[in-house]
Amino acid sequence: MTDTPTHTTHASNVTDPGGELRFPDGFLWGTATAAFQIEGAAALRGPSIWDTFCRTPGKVYGGHTGDVAVDHHRLWREDVGLMSELGLGAYRFSVSWPRVLAGGIGFYDELVDELLAQGIRPCVTLYHWDLPQELEDAGGWPERETAYAFAQYAQQVADVLADRVELWTTLNEPWCSAFLGYASGVHAPGRTSPADSLRAAHHLNLAHGLAAAALPAGTRVGIALNPSAVRPLTGSAADLDAARRIDALANRIFTGPLLNGAYPQDLLADTASLTDWSFVRTGDEALIRQPLDFLGVNYYTPAVVSAAPDGNGPRADGHGATSHSPWPAADTVAFHQPPGEQTDMGWSIDPTGLYDLLMRFTREAPGLPLMVTENGAAYAPDLHDPQRIGYLQAHLATIHRALADGAPVGGYFLWSLLDNFEWSYGYSKRFGIVHVDYDTQVRTPRSSAHWYARLARKGVLEGAL
Repeated sequence: MTDTPTHTTHASNVTDPGGELRFPDGFLWGTATAAFQIEGAAALRGPSIWDTFCRTPGKVYGGHTGDVAVDHHRLWREDVGLMSELGLGAYRFSVSWPRVLAGGIGFYDELVDELLAQGIRPCVTLYHWDLPQELEDAGGWPERETAYAFAQYAQQVADVLADRVELWTTLNEPWCSAFLGYASGVHAPGRTSPADSLRAAHHLNLAHGLAAAALPAGTRVGIALNPSAVRPLTGSAADLDAARRIDALANRIFTGPLLNGAYPQDLLADTASLTDWSFVRTGDEALIRQPLDFLGVNYYTPAVVSAAPDGNGPRADGHGATSHSPWPAADTVAFHQPPGEQTDMGWSIDPTGLYDLLMRFTREAPGLPLMVTENGAAYAPDLHDPQRIGYLQAHLATIHRALADGAPVGGYFLWSLLDNFEWSYGYSKRFGIVHVDYDTQVRTPRSSAHWYARLARKGVLEGAL
């Protein structure tokens, strides 16, 4: 890993005539996908926890699976061609750990070569939730050995790709892996043990540290978090404390060891009824705090919370319906649906949360480059999608505002290039700027794809004011 920071950009000459916002030269414009959501070709890899979860009745909408997904494993050249036609400068994709274990690393080797041939910068995510089932059978992320297995896998991928891939993220949204997978059970592997979810969070952090240390010199390494912009419903002391408690579970459980080399004391105190944290061994937190070349920020919607002393407050936290909370030891916190427009996911549209997070990390980690590694919206399958364009435009204007205020944001990865398997929602939610006909696998760029192509080519956000 190199100590040279990912290039940092700031907005200058921020407003062009006609209400246009110009992004700095060198700003990275890309899209993002995940292996299980798009690749298919399940017979050419080993089983993952998501294969098992999909086959558990009632867990995934319509009994949908990732067996075929959008057939990217077969149609990848066409998909790279689409990115090239759209003028995108970067593509953030994840590598399937089960595919690598089955000897399928050659797929990514070819993909990287083609991306580079088309002038598209490859950005690798090592883990986007598809844990090999054999590792879950041995205990999964609550077990320390999984972190060491991940480091070995990271080394295996780097041995093949690191000579041509500079940008790496170790983990995508470890909060989801830990708390949706092991506490609320709405994601694979579908377990509902609050204590195990905290163990999983630590071992995911440890996996990041081990993998970051294993990646070779010349690579730029980060992690893609989904930090929450947590807001108290009122200014009361009780609501402020509820926001503090959720901030610890959503954000500081990761940024504490990543940025400061220690878990926050209030998190340990809040969760003492569940665990004594003895699974954190001497030296773990220092190992997690590897030098970061950038911090990835995935953002969709903020969280509004209040105190609920009786534990019976609303649970509109946006993470799926379940009787099990993804928030360990936070039964006295209620989540509220923010007012205003929502996407098809039922998520409130509020780009100010993204601004707040970018500025927060600018303050808390001065000089650390930032990347918006996911941002986008699910809407109806129509090819003309002005709502998505409006969503993207508002969030990109907010990023521009953060740049102007000193946030070192170096790039933006739109979620997602293609309609795809949306986890427990199956194929019922569409995030793609490219429409996919799931019966024929025909790809058709939406209006938003053409809009984003103009932005990527010119670096100018039109009509943003």
